[in-house]
Amino acid sequence: MFQQLPMFQRVGAQAFKKDLSRTIKLAEHLDNPHKKFKSVHIAGTNGKGSTSHMLASVLQEAGYKVGLYTSPHLKDFRERIKINGKFISKKSVVDFIKQHKDFLTENELSFFEMTVGMAFQYFAQEKVDIAVIEVGLGGRLDSTNIITPEVSVITNIGLDHTAFLGTSIPEIAAEKAGIIKNNIPVIIGEKQKETTGIFKKIAKENNSEIYFAEALKFEKYHTDLKGDYQNKNIKSVLAAVKVLRERGWEIPEESLKNGLNSVKLHTSLQGRWDILKEKPKVICDTAHNAEGLTLVFKQLKREKFQHLHIVMGVVNDKDLEKILPLFPKTAIYYFSKPEVPRGLEAKILKEKAAEFELEGRVYNSISEAYEAALETALDEDLVFVGGSTFTVAEII
Repeated sequence: MFQQLPMFQRVGAQAFKKDLSRTIKLAEHLDNPHKKFKSVHIAGTNGKGSTSHMLASVLQEAGYKVGLYTSPHLKDFRERIKINGKFISKKSVVDFIKQHKDFLTENELSFFEMTVGMAFQYFAQEKVDIAVIEVGLGGRLDSTNIITPEVSVITNIGLDHTAFLGTSIPEIAAEKAGIIKNNIPVIIGEKQKETTGIFKKIAKENNSEIYFAEALKFEKYHTDLKGDYQNKNIKSVLAAVKVLRERGWEIPEESLKNGLNSVKLHTSLQGRWDILKEKPKVICDTAHNAEGLTLVFKQLKREKFQHLHIVMGVVNDKDLEKILPLFPKTAIYYFSKPEVPRGLEAKILKEKAAEFELEGRVYNSISEAYEAALETALDEDLVFVGGSTFTVAEII
């Protein structure tokens, strides 16, 4: 699978197909499985993964059989496709590829297109009550955008993947607003000055009721996900639950509370302000763009430690001019390259980081950098691992 079909997370631009025609063709080949189950569609620059996992946990707690499709994965491809927190079986993955290999190859489907088809067929075969579907990239032309959900959610808009989605916030908002469907309610997680008018306009064109989660009044809820930024995501989940209830889904208050407090248990979510060790304290987070990293470092400032050690690796299409100024100058850095073709050479990262007064050493691998940080750090110190999903994946 990985060798034959390009994968955006690994190779970048050459895997991105800005066109839904192949996805539609694959869906028809599979007898349109996406029309055989109910769904919720979740897009956004940051928070869409956490929001998807939280909502899936709540729905599972309410007694539903819940499909969950997310990307990218950290350790195991099968993390992308789950039902009630259980990974798709290896046999199901192998059988899908064997059965449809000729079609996949002939039609030059991308890794992501193929995976979406696999997920939708699996959810249909297993007769899920509802599936929570996370957008891969953008919205309008994302392969997941063939579904007609119960509700659409757009968490927020930031400058990420600008080579594909546009170089301004309004342009990116228009792409992500592409998941808004005719007569299907849409929830906007964060009200942003530059995007509100765009979302209202596209919702009106689609006769879609629009809700701004920040403007809705909810009581205070808690989650087992420890990042402060989850407070924003919880509001998107609460708004989605409100709409689902209005559409006839039975989600008792107890299920809502228990679901939010059992996200890791129900979905095995990792890498979001994950505390891996206490002495020294080790925290990892998959935040990799300016908006996400700003929130992570804001929370990191409130941690108590003697010295800060940062194990850092990024991919080669990151806008370093935007993200490097966010990293603390007082930390000791351990630079390395994530083991994916898109990984940025550690030497280049170190040179660029030095321009922003970030000093440290280069290591041959993320695991070697991590080991060096653990050996150097005192019990009173803090080790943070981040910069990319792939950096986190190698130590988790």
